[in-house]
Amino acid sequence: MLIDTVAWVRIEHGRILCARPRGKDVFYIPGGKREAGESDLQTLVREIEEELGVLLDPATAEHVGTYEAAVPGSAPGTVVRMACYTAAYRGEPAPSGEIEETAWFSYAHRDLVPPVDQLLFDDLRAEGALA
Repeated sequence: MLIDTVAWVRIEHGRILCARPRGKDVFYIPGGKREAGESDLQTLVREIEEELGVLLDPATAEHVGTYEAAVPGSAPGTVVRMACYTAAYRGEPAPSGEIEETAWFSYAHRDLVPPVDQLLFDDLRAEGALA
């Protein structure tokens, strides 16, 4: 089974914005699952507005990479695919809706995110974008 997701990569001062959904103890790169018929950018804009209350500018979106990894605790063969984008935004990111809290993570926090997010952390560290 494939879980198709899109995520917003927001880095400031060598740290990446992460979010923890209500009722969970794991942080993720903000974003979420695609709904039927949605493009990457439509999913991204909708999910980030729902989760963080900010409006992304799709005209500024840049693809960072697409990552796939097994999902811990799921049925064997369950894989998540995460298409990652940067984008300019309006507003101040803050937890809303299903998000309990946000945090800014450096590479030292890599073990606090799921395997698919860890792949992004590795690439960002190799590029010198993540402290």
